Amino acid sequence: MANSMTGFGRGESSGVGYQFSVELKSVNHRFLEILVRSPRNFIGFEERIRKTLQEKFQRGRIEVHVNVVETEARKRLVKVDKDLALTYDKTLKDLALALHTPYETDIYRLVNLPEVLSVVEPEIDLDTLWSMCAESLLKASDGFGHMRRTEGEKLTIDLLQRLELIAEYLQTIAERAPYVVTAYQERLQERIQTLLGEVELDAARLANEVVYFADRASITEELVRFDSHLTQSREALRSSEPVGRKLDFLVQEMNREINTIGSKANDLRIGQQVVNVKSELEKIREQIQNLE
Repeated sequence: MANSMTGFGRGESSGVGYQFSVELKSVNHRFLEILVRSPRNFIGFEERIRKTLQEKFQRGRIEVHVNVVETEARKRLVKVDKDLALTYDKTLKDLALALHTPYETDIYRLVNLPEVLSVVEPEIDLDTLWSMCAESLLKASDGFGHMRRTEGEKLTIDLLQRLELIAEYLQTIAERAPYVVTAYQERLQERIQTLLGEVELDAARLANEVVYFADRASITEELVRFDSHLTQSREALRSSEPVGRKLDFLVQEMNREINTIGSKANDLRIGQQVVNVKSELEKIREQIQNLE
C-alpha cells in the first residue's frame, strides 16, 4: 500500500567513547527535501546521511537531528611553540635594552603570551564513528518508515472507500442518463404542441431535434474515462510505489470529467450526483497530499 509522508523515528548506538542518537521527522512536500542538523565536528556525516535516506524515501520534508555525547574523557595534548616563545623573549630583551630597563626571562609570563601554549584536540576517526552514526540512522529510519507505512495504510483504506462511493454515484448517473433524452423529448413535444395548438406536429423534425440533443448530451465517453481513472487509482493505492503525484493527476482528470458530465447532462438528479462526486474528490485531493 501507499506510504504517508509524515512520520517519526529515533535510534541510538554507542561505543568507543561516544553515544549517538538520531531523530527523523517529516511533513508533506512535493519533492524530497532532507535537512540535517549535527554537531560541528560531525558535519562531514551530513552528505552520507542524505544519501542513505535518498535510497529509502522519495517524497517529504525530512528533518534529521544528530546528537553526539562523549561517554569517555578524551586525552587532550598541550603543544608548546618554542620558536615563538624564544622570539617573544628576544623581543622583550631588546625592548628592555632600548628602554634601559632591567629584564629577566620569566617562563610563566612567556607561556601566557598568545599562542605559545595551545591545547590540541585528539583526532576523531570519522570512519569508525560513522559506523555508529549509521547504526543509529538505520534504527531511526526503520521506525520512521514503519510509522509512514502504518499511516499510509489508514489513508489507503479511507481513499479506497471514497473511490467506491464515487463509483456508486457514477452508477446512478449512468442509470439515469438514458432518461435524460426521453425527458427532453417529452418536454419538447409538450412545448411545441402548446405553441402549435391543433396544428399537426412534424414528427421528422422533432426526431432530428431529439437526436441532436442526445448526441450533445451524451456522457458515455466521460463515464468510460472516469471509470478508467477509478481503476488506475485503485491499482496505484494497492501498489508499493510512491503514488502521490500520480493520484494528484488522476484526481484532476476525474474533476474534469465530472464537470463535463454536469454541464452536458442538464438534469437535476444527475446534478445532485455530480455534487456528491465533486465533494468526495475534494476530500480525496486533500488526503493524497499526505501520500508519498
